[in-house]
Order: sequence, then structure tokens, then C-alpha cells
Amino acid sequence: MNFRPDIIVEYMPFFLQGTLLTLGLSLAGILIGLILGLLIGLGKMSTNKLVKLPFVWYVNFFRGTPLLVQILLIHFGLVPLFMSPSNPIVSAIIALSLNASAYIAEIFRAGIQSIDKGQMEAARSLGMSHVQAMKLVILPQAVKRMIPPLGNEFIVLLKDSSLAAIIAAPELMYWGRAAQGEYIRVWEPYITVAIIYLILTLSLTYLMNYIERRMNTQ
Repeated sequence: MNFRPDIIVEYMPFFLQGTLLTLGLSLAGILIGLILGLLIGLGKMSTNKLVKLPFVWYVNFFRGTPLLVQILLIHFGLVPLFMSPSNPIVSAIIALSLNASAYIAEIFRAGIQSIDKGQMEAARSLGMSHVQAMKLVILPQAVKRMIPPLGNEFIVLLKDSSLAAIIAAPELMYWGRAAQGEYIRVWEPYITVAIIYLILTLSLTYLMNYIERRMNTQ
């Protein structure tokens, strides 16, 4: 097998462009997922069964069905209700955000419930409302415990964003498939894509480890 570096050189600007979009999709997905995940996690902790039920099934659906299916449903079913034609980048952000929020909701729920109930009782005895106690006492402690699983979710989301290539979102994997299709070559484009993903995930792992160490020393 003759290795052809000229393919990598030719497509490198597209790979870099796709890498930026991959990071953008992942960042948007995790930020929106954090907001939705907190709300869903709190909803799932409700003592009212009627309030709790839709949040439980939301988590069940997005954790129990493949992300690829969710992307296709959102791109070809949901997004066309609001825009035509469907924008693949918008569809990818929505799908990644909704999927991530289901997992993040469980991370928030587990993190909050890991804090001793006496902390809430002590805060309430000082005159804080439930919301104030949650914001000022419970969540700051829970966040330290949630950093590792949140970091893992970000890494998973970064890799899962490659599925957006199926709806022609021009992220990193899309350009890998484009190079493979043009030259009918597998090794050069896909190894390059794999190396870029590896660099991204390792960098993110080191960053999350650094944040975790800093928070543990505070």
C-alpha cells in the first residue's frame, strides 16, 4: 500500500475547518445540555409524581435510543416544522443538546443527592429558602463531585458529534468521508481524522483533570 500524504495536505484546510465546527457543536451541546440537564435533574427529583413523570421519560427516551436515530428524527422530522430546508448545523446542535441533557440530568441528580440532607436542613434553619439553600450550599458542593462525570460526558459528546456527518453537517468526520469518497482511499483521511479526535480528547482530558485538581485544593 502506497501512503499518499498529498491527500492529507490537500484536505488539511477542510479538516481544520471541520475541527472548529466539531468543537463548536460540542461546546454548544454541552452548554445547552448543562442548563437543560439541571432543570431536568431537579424536575426528576420532584416529590410530585405528576411533575416528575415527564422528566423521567425524557431521560429514558434520550438515554435509551441511539443518538443517530435522534439526529435523523430531529433533522428530518422536527426542524422542518420551523425552517425549510433543515439546517444540518442547527439540527446537530439540537440533537446533541437534548441527548447530553439527559445524561447531565442524571449527573446533577446523583451529585445533589450525594450531599448529606443535613446540609439542606442547616441552611433552612439559618433562614434560607429552598432555592437559596440549593444555590448557595448544595450546588457548590455537588459541582466538585460532578466535574469528573461532566468531563467524561463532554468527551463522549465530542466524539458523538461525528454522527452529524450523516446529515451533511460539515464537521470533522464529514470532511474525512469527503476525502475518502473523492480518492477512494481509507487510511489517509480516516487516520488523520482519528489523530485529530485523539488530540482533542486527550487535551480535554488533561484540562478536566487540571480543573478537578484545582477545585480539590480550594
